[in-house]
Parts: sequence; C-alpha cells; structure tokens
Amino acid sequence: MEQDEIYLIDLWRILSREWKWFVAVVIVILACTYACAHLMKRQWEATAWIQIGQVGQVVSGQDPKVEPLQRVLERLQLVPFENDVLKSAGYVPDSSVAQLYRKSLKLDPLPYAGPLIRLTVRAYSRQQASELATATVTQLRAIHQRLEQISLTSAQARLAQVEADLQTTEADRARYQQAATPVKEGDASSKDVQNAMLVSVLLANKNDEIHSLRQTRSDLIDRLGPANTYETSMMWPVYVPEAQVLPNPELTWGIGLLLGVCLGTFATVVRGARRRSA
Repeated sequence: MEQDEIYLIDLWRILSREWKWFVAVVIVILACTYACAHLMKRQWEATAWIQIGQVGQVVSGQDPKVEPLQRVLERLQLVPFENDVLKSAGYVPDSSVAQLYRKSLKLDPLPYAGPLIRLTVRAYSRQQASELATATVTQLRAIHQRLEQISLTSAQARLAQVEADLQTTEADRARYQQAATPVKEGDASSKDVQNAMLVSVLLANKNDEIHSLRQTRSDLIDRLGPANTYETSMMWPVYVPEAQVLPNPELTWGIGLLLGVCLGTFATVVRGARRRSA
C-alpha cells in the first residue's frame, strides 16, 4: 500500500483540523462572486422571428421569396448592414452597445416553418434589446422592399394588361352579338348564312378568350393577394424576458459556491501536507 494516498477519513481529519483555511477560502471566493455579480453589466436578450417577404407572381421555376434564405442570413451578418442598423437605432458603430450587438447576434434558420429566421440579440436594457431587434428587421424590410418592387411592378403591369385585353374582348363580343341578327328561312341567302356562321364562330372564340382572360385575371389577383404576396416582417412581437441573461444569479452563485468548496478543500490539503512535512 502506497503511503501517499489520501482516503476520505484522512481528508475529513485534514478538514477538521484546518477548517479555518477552508472557511477563509470559501469566504474570499463568495466575496469575489458577489463583486462580479454586482459589478458586471447586466444584459437582456431579445428574440424576433423574421418572415421573408415574397411576390406570388414570378417566372415559372423561380423562388417567390424576395431573397433566398441563405442570402438573407449572410446579409444580416454583414458589417455594413449592422452599421446601418446601429445608426438607425441611434448608436455609434464603435460603441459598447454596438460591440455587444455584433458579438451577441445569433441567427437560427427555420426552413420548414415559412421559412423563418429566429434572431436573438443582447443589450444592456430590455428596451435597448427590443429596439435593436426591431431595427434589424426594419432595415432588412427596407432592403427587401426595393428588391421586390421590380417583380411587383411587373406583376401589376401584367394584371393591368389582362384587364385591358378583357375589356377589349368583351367589347368585341358585344359587337358580334349585335351583328348576329337571326335570319328567316324564307329570306335567307347563302351570303347571309355564311355571315351568320362566321359571326357564330367569332362569338364562340371570343367567349373562350374571355373565359381564359377571366381565369388569368383571377389567378393574378389571387397571387398578388395578401396570402401569396407580402413584405418581410416579424411574425410576432419582439420577446424580451423580464429576467436578465447575464449575470444569471442562480448560475453565478452556484459556480461561485462550487469553486469555493473546491479551492477551500485544495487549500486545506496543501496546508495539511506542509504541516506534516514541517
């Protein structure tokens, strides 16, 4: 049996003999924990859920979203974009608030939920955290409004053209209906019969064309409606818990107590070893 091994009974004897050292170390560590808990700047965390805007009427095979999910994630992490967000919120880009904003900004993509982006950011107050999260979404929406304007203008021009074509076709059908006078059997000539047949064919074609244009118009109106065309926005209001995230009182005191016990035990063991060697 090796003589330098320490058993629990030996450790208990050391602690009972050098308890003053144990208590002193624990008190020092708890005092440091208290100082850290009160001197450290408090931080709150805001969470926002971003829905990427889309234009329902796009070229076949093209993503209706204003900007792909991965590109949006990259944009949100660009330094110029973050600077614009901070300026819009009234903060200098090199301030402590800005540094915390850049360091704490986290993006969690949710591709199967919209897609959505869950954004979290920290600040030194609840109001400040909410303002920064809102400013981020507002800045992104402003950029997406410019991007979607081209597709939206094209879709609206297409709808206006369909409306004009429909009015013209309905006017042509009305003229053909007026021209389609019934021909009596006794007075009918071959030319009158041919004209009546031609007008009948033209009316049928116009009816089919009007039906197709009305269907196209209905589809365009549905695609440009709020269910398929909408701007980038927050799905729900920004959420900021009442409790701070840093420093966490329970976690801070738990770590401090655990560290104090460990260091206090170590100090008593070292003190006991020195006493035996002396």
